[in-house]
Amino acid sequence: MVVPAGVAYNAAISRCSRAGLHPRALALLHEMRARGHHADEYTLPPALNSAALLRLPADALHCLLLRAGLAAHLHVANALVDAYAKLSRHGAARAVFDEMPRRDVVTWTSLLTGLARSRSHDPALRVYRDMVAAGVGPDEFAVAAALSSCAGATALELGRSVHAAAIRLALDPFLSVGNSLVSMYAKTGSLGEAKRVFDAMRVRCDPITWTALIVGYAQNGRGRESLEIYAEMVRSGCRPDYVTFIGLLFACSHAGLVDAGRAHFRSMQADHGIAPGPDHYACMVDLLGRAGRLDEAMDLLNRSTTRLDATVWKALLAACRTHRNAELAEHAAGMVWRLDPTDAVPYVMLSNLYSRAGRWGDVARVRTSMKARGITKEPGCSWVAANGVTHLFYVEDRGHPRAAEIYRKVEEMTERIRGQGYVADTAWALQDEGPEGREKGLAHHSERLAVAFGLLAVPAGAPIRVFKNLRVCGDCHAAIKMVAQAYGRQIVLRDANCFHHMKDGACSCGDYW
Repeated sequence: MVVPAGVAYNAAISRCSRAGLHPRALALLHEMRARGHHADEYTLPPALNSAALLRLPADALHCLLLRAGLAAHLHVANALVDAYAKLSRHGAARAVFDEMPRRDVVTWTSLLTGLARSRSHDPALRVYRDMVAAGVGPDEFAVAAALSSCAGATALELGRSVHAAAIRLALDPFLSVGNSLVSMYAKTGSLGEAKRVFDAMRVRCDPITWTALIVGYAQNGRGRESLEIYAEMVRSGCRPDYVTFIGLLFACSHAGLVDAGRAHFRSMQADHGIAPGPDHYACMVDLLGRAGRLDEAMDLLNRSTTRLDATVWKALLAACRTHRNAELAEHAAGMVWRLDPTDAVPYVMLSNLYSRAGRWGDVARVRTSMKARGITKEPGCSWVAANGVTHLFYVEDRGHPRAAEIYRKVEEMTERIRGQGYVADTAWALQDEGPEGREKGLAHHSERLAVAFGLLAVPAGAPIRVFKNLRVCGDCHAAIKMVAQAYGRQIVLRDANCFHHMKDGACSCGDYW
């Protein structure tokens, strides 16, 4: 070649990295250095990108750029922040970021998107706020990442603020921003706003756009409308993908549409050439299990040629808990333990099943086994936002500054709904206590405390939005529905499974969640 060898290597490394030929890019770097050519500011950014995408440590390349005196070079430092962020080494990314003498929008966006991708949502949102405070206008990638973290952190008000910023900066026409907006509003229970963004989008040829709305409707208890959106998607010429069918099967499951679920499960491979994965099997097991068709669910798993993961067996275990099939539940739990011996879910579900059957000896046995193996259950917690502040509650939590008021409100709530015919379903209590103790324990679940605080702190015209990290128990679901009616409020409860829009004594899930 008539160009200098270093220039030729840089061009080849950059092209290979952009084309996804990452092992080849790094091999060329090794060959370049072996022939005595020095890496420079054009060599290192694509090499760092390739290393990060191959999940290889970036430390050697970091040392190389330090020796080359390129640490202060903006383009190289940006690539290093991005590489560490992609590798989920957020401490290292932040250290490089903090040492940079100059930063641009790419610097901030690299750190923000890395945090958002690894679901470090609160740190990501802090970076976004710092970015805006520093006077750096976010680009479409930063806005999309911030909206993703708003969805993950259920930060609806901040998400609206990011949306407003996107409009001011004329970023809302970007497809990635539109997709993130639809997803953010759907995942925070604001389905009307999600649909308005969707309808305003100029381009809807991306399956991510349609899938975000399909999943959003399903999670908000509107499964039949999810199927209608899917039919519209197909008519528009947009082809569904792997994730679209997860959303469809989830919608069928939560709407009790067994025949439609079976049809879509067959269609995904027969009509679209998409092989079902563990996620699809988990949805089908959930669909059949909710309908009480445990034998059919087990037959489906026995005939599967897909390598099933723990999620599938946990779906079967949940169905067994609902229908109190202890024998099959024990088999499903054993399969989960075989795949992941440290998973606490089988212990918790078996304990719940045994406690609802009054088998307290088995409850004690499960808890003893769990303790002996050093396995801990994720504590249930609920949170609610009021006046821009998020308030967190645990079961029987008395650490809140307004705890006395909250507990008085809980007692008031209980008395009001008793007057409407509420009777506590103590089968949901997990302790071997007398009826009064079990009823009191249920009344002090984290979601009930959060609702009580919401009644005290959220203005009368606004919905009370409560989020819970675990599935809401059946007694709390029934009680909160009646609280919504007794106080004339709309209560939106998002648990680990779906949204529950409660108003006038009814829930959007149709008591089928």
